Amino acid sequence: MGARFNASTFHRFEVLLMSVLVVGSIAIDTVKTPVEEHSELLGGSASYAALAASFFSPVRLVGIVGDDFPNSEFDFWKSRKIDTQGVQRVTGKTFRWSGEYSWDLNTRQTRSIDLNVFEEFKPELPETYRETDFVLLANIAPSLQTHVLDRMERPRFVIADTMDLWIQTTRPDLDALLRRVDLLILNDSEAREMTRQTSLIKAGRCIQKMGPAHVAIKKGEHGALLFGEGDRFFSCGAYPLEDIHDPTGAGDTFAGGMAGYLAGTVKKVQFNDLRRAMIYGSVLASFCVEAFSLERLRTLSIEEITTRYETFKLMSQFELPPE
Repeated sequence: MGARFNASTFHRFEVLLMSVLVVGSIAIDTVKTPVEEHSELLGGSASYAALAASFFSPVRLVGIVGDDFPNSEFDFWKSRKIDTQGVQRVTGKTFRWSGEYSWDLNTRQTRSIDLNVFEEFKPELPETYRETDFVLLANIAPSLQTHVLDRMERPRFVIADTMDLWIQTTRPDLDALLRRVDLLILNDSEAREMTRQTSLIKAGRCIQKMGPAHVAIKKGEHGALLFGEGDRFFSCGAYPLEDIHDPTGAGDTFAGGMAGYLAGTVKKVQFNDLRRAMIYGSVLASFCVEAFSLERLRTLSIEEITTRYETFKLMSQFELPPE
């Protein structure tokens, strides 16, 4: 049975929480929209996912940064119970990405990518990380995601994210990974590209046949679809927002919110747990886009998350089993 999170229940469950291992990129971003541009922003799939997950459970972070990476971010992670023993700090520059959004904030053009130290990244897991119960393989090469799983000791639940680049260039590695994943998260265009199906319903079911028992397909401002065993299916809308500043990292925040909620409340994952996790992930993503980088998530409270979760349920007019 899931748990509704607020300040009091968080402390009550704190001693029972399981950790989530988050592996992915840590970057320094420059983001331009039609009305604003900001540089030297914390970014990367693991950064967004780890912070989102930390609202519900302890996090063990695995990534790589250069010697130019600010110490203040390590201090912030520590304040959020994000364990950084798995973050390698090496000589060189941190992975840097620059992107520009069009007026609809859905279309994005990458202006530059400098992999820097990330080009040689090979995840290293401290011994204490290997028995982590929940694993989120954020968006990195499938071969690296598999490398992590090879070093884990029977995790309870494995979530993986992917992207069109890996579907196009490393499909055999991705196919091998899918057989070891409990939940795959990807967006609508990636699902169609992976399966060659125009229908997202068909695409979701096809991906399940490739290995994952569950599939979550993100549809941006139109919400997300969840596919479970048998004919189980759930459609979740997106929280309506009037003020969107930066969509960067929304998908990673969604995945991190799902993983953190499951690790913080569930021992054996059931479909209804995934439904709740998807709503929490959508709620966190809605906060993420309200400011550049992770700035909104830095100041976010459990009370705000709970309030928006309840509002979201009412607006969507769907019922969940009692928590």
